[in-house]
Amino acid sequence: MAKASVAPALHRVIVPTMTTEHLLDDRPHVNLRTMANKVPEVTAYFWIIKVLTTGMGETASDLLAKTLGPIPAVGLGGLALVASLAVQFTVRRYIAWVYWTAVVMVSVFGTMAADVLHVGLGVPYTLSTPFFLIALAAVFALWYAVERTLSIHSIRTRRRETFYWAAVLATFALGTAAGDLSATMGLGYLGSGVLYAVAICVPALAHRGGALNAVTAFWTAYVITRPLGASLADWMALGHARGGLGFGLGPVTLAWTVAIVGFVGYLAVSRRDTSRTDATA
Repeated sequence: MAKASVAPALHRVIVPTMTTEHLLDDRPHVNLRTMANKVPEVTAYFWIIKVLTTGMGETASDLLAKTLGPIPAVGLGGLALVASLAVQFTVRRYIAWVYWTAVVMVSVFGTMAADVLHVGLGVPYTLSTPFFLIALAAVFALWYAVERTLSIHSIRTRRRETFYWAAVLATFALGTAAGDLSATMGLGYLGSGVLYAVAICVPALAHRGGALNAVTAFWTAYVITRPLGASLADWMALGHARGGLGFGLGPVTLAWTVAIVGFVGYLAVSRRDTSRTDATA
């Protein structure tokens, strides 16, 4: 029910302002279209899949930890993350399956990283959330100091791609901690999902009104997708005693995985998230 109401709102508010057409305004004035593009075009499909990967990563991480134990789960997640990023760095251009597999593994491992701090080391969410916020700010500061841009449409060198994925990993860890923090403050998982569904519209509206540049608006919305998707997935998976629908971690993980595969498969065939230059390559 909540997913059906959230999706149209995200489409109406975010899609018109947070797409590649608008993000291109803030990129450096170079002919990037003639260079290898390692990231997808920012379309409605981008935001839909991004939210799906966050939710799937949340429940998959919890399922692995529950099935294998925390330490083996983190080890397996770390190996899968390294392998997926190795493939992503090896390819010469954006490939839907390769890119989104890496995003999924970042989602899974990012969740584990946040959970290790809280569950394993006893760090409260009130500390881990600002910690990951500082970590993300540090990545952005170093990225900008070295490259003088944070635009995702300038990802054309190995170094910029490294900064990009470091930022992505930090956003997932931050979003996980922030989502868990809000869930423990009496909002519950559904309430948190509604909160972040509203919050994700703020950077889009601010950008549309000229109060926020495209790059800042994009990364702000990117961070918020994490607690949005995770809150909705937890609401669907967890039991009634915890304020959820009780569908279970396994079924929800499988359902969201099928949805991701469907959307990514469509993009791989249609290449709707690829620029005209790359589509003809």
